[in-house]
Amino acid sequence: MYYGFYRYDYLLFYALIIQACLLYCKLESWAEAKVIALFHVMAMIMEIFLTHPEIGSWQYPQPAVFKICTVPLFAGFMYSAVGSFFARSLRLFQVSIQYLPSFPNMLALALCSYINFMSKFFIPDIRYFLFAWSILIFWPTKIGFSLKHIHMKLPMLPVMFVLAFIIWIAENISTFNQIWLYPSQVDAWHMVGWGKLGSWYLLLLLSLVLVLGILGQRKPNGFWKLY
Repeated sequence: MYYGFYRYDYLLFYALIIQACLLYCKLESWAEAKVIALFHVMAMIMEIFLTHPEIGSWQYPQPAVFKICTVPLFAGFMYSAVGSFFARSLRLFQVSIQYLPSFPNMLALALCSYINFMSKFFIPDIRYFLFAWSILIFWPTKIGFSLKHIHMKLPMLPVMFVLAFIIWIAENISTFNQIWLYPSQVDAWHMVGWGKLGSWYLLLLLSLVLVLGILGQRKPNGFWKLY
């Protein structure tokens, strides 16, 4: 403890300062902040459920002044950072999307993925069905973006997999530094299992659908662009 606060509390202060600076410097719009806030709330609900002692998917091993139940408040910012990444990338790299599935279809997939994170403890896990569903609807989807004067176009599914892999690396760094721990890591740290890649992939889809639905417009032909 330093000056009455713990490590997790200082991570919260750091995240709030960054968020305030992004808005003050207009590096992030209020519309983007609303999307991020929504994802933050959804993530906190999931965190509270999954860290409950009777579930125990993972734990935060250190104390905190600012927390809800078992979850320090900074934790929501780890998830909302994903939404912030999507929101800023869409604008900075002038992203456009072709052959994007309909929003009702994507939203149904996103909500089923979100619910499955928690319902799998009571009913069968349907993640493989969700993977197949996502591949089926996003297989033709292409993402176009600009890097300086070069315009590139890539299939969406490999891009999402690469992003999930990057987050998985960050997760390994975080657990190594005991930001949070899975039950098998409490006694001795080891690499996070490869299976978590699938969880991050589905979580990325949830974040992406929220960002695309609120910040842009999809035309009937499947072409999407920012407002």
